[in-house]
Amino acid sequence: MKEHAPVQVGDYSFTILIEPNDPGGYLVTCPALPGLVTQGDTLDEAFAMAKDAIEGYLISMIKHGDPIPEDKLAFPVGVRIDNEQIAA
Repeated sequence: MKEHAPVQVGDYSFTILIEPNDPGGYLVTCPALPGLVTQGDTLDEAFAMAKDAIEGYLISMIKHGDPIPEDKLAFPVGVRIDNEQIAA
């Protein structure tokens, strides 16, 4: 199950997705920032790592003259796949 949480970085706020990581800890992604992935052993560490990763991402965008994207809200939606359609 993924958790959604806003992360405030300077004057920007982005929604992050946090999900349990196997075998432990938490995996963090940010829908508004493609390719941004980080992790933490605890939820607190995952939030801190997300903030640090987002700051670095934004600094790189500014340095390269790229526009800062607006936040994208995300929500989980279940998809059911019929085993018969994918069976070998």
